[in-house]
Amino acid sequence: MLYTVNDVAKLSGTTIKTLYHYQKIGLLMPEVVTENGYRYYGENELKRLQQILFYRELDFSLDSIKAALDHEPDRLRCLCEQQAMLKARQLRLECILDTLEETIRHERKRGNMSTENMFDGLNEEEWKQAFTQQNEHLQKAYDFQLDTENLDVASLNEKAAEAKAFMTFMADALKNNKSVDDETVVSAIENHLAFLQKDHPIDARAFAEQSRFFLSDEFHRAMLEEQQTGLSYYICMAAENYASK
Repeated sequence: MLYTVNDVAKLSGTTIKTLYHYQKIGLLMPEVVTENGYRYYGENELKRLQQILFYRELDFSLDSIKAALDHEPDRLRCLCEQQAMLKARQLRLECILDTLEETIRHERKRGNMSTENMFDGLNEEEWKQAFTQQNEHLQKAYDFQLDTENLDVASLNEKAAEAKAFMTFMADALKNNKSVDDETVVSAIENHLAFLQKDHPIDARAFAEQSRFFLSDEFHRAMLEEQQTGLSYYICMAAENYASK
């Protein structure tokens, strides 16, 4: 089935002008352009437009969207990456909204909000403090420290939210005795990897090695075990199982 420009604009909530612009820059081409200039879009073009709009929700530039879609032609993998990024953004926004709602409650009561919670999801200094203990351990154990001078707070909040969602899911999976072969566990690892790959290349084997390090390193193992007993072992086994497939 083919769709006119008007049809596509109504279905997607975009404008005809936007669709013409996407064609002009090579981001979304019609399946058919007739001799009299009428443009028609097929199912594949609608799917690509859907992915474009997901990226727009993530504030990607049009050039970045085109590069992302050209770099990752696998639609399912691309959708999983978008899902991971949107979930991370959702969690960060939820954190900020919680802070805002708590602030509003205190303002209505004309009370003072705890300064420890006033900037949850926003504060650069909180991140520096959070890295202090970790850097002390890394310096002592490995003669290495993380750079805390030029922090991208928005990116760190997004990463923290995604990591929290992943760890919470894995902890629940462990408590519910889910096998590391369970489809939901495998899917969670796939989405987590897709998110991590935004910043640096990491494949399934490298993720398994990272999980093994967290299991062997006292500092990182304690962080995971504090959330759920056995979590460091469970994630390690799940990562190694995933890498073996």
